[in-house]
Amino acid sequence: MSSTVNFTGTVEKDLLKRLKVIAAKLATSINALFNAELRHLVETYEAAEVHGNHNFQILLDFSLGRINDVQAMDRLGIDSEEDLFVLMARAHLPMPRLSTGETEEMAQSLRALPR
Repeated sequence: MSSTVNFTGTVEKDLLKRLKVIAAKLATSINALFNAELRHLVETYEAAEVHGNHNFQILLDFSLGRINDVQAMDRLGIDSEEDLFVLMARAHLPMPRLSTGETEEMAQSLRALPR
C-alpha cells in the first residue's frame, strides 16, 4: 500500500478552471487526474530508461520547449512533423506552446495581411 503526502504547487488559473470542468465531467477529482498523469509520466520515463531508449527524453524536451521541432526530429531520426506529432500523442505528452511574444508576433503578422 502506498502512502500519500501533501504537495503544494502552482497552476495557471485558466488551466485549473478547465481542469475542474474535466474532473466534474469525469466524476472524479483533480487530485485523481493529477496522480494519473504523473504516474503515466513516471512509468513511461522509467520504462524507457530501463530499455535504454532516449526517445521519451527527447519528446519530453520538445514538449517542455527545451528543443525545437527540427532538433527533436533530427535526434529521433525522423523527417516528418506528422511523425513527430504522432510520437507526441503516443507518449501522451502535450505539444509545446509558443511564448506569448511569439504568439503575438504571429497574430500581428496575420492582422497585417490584406483582406
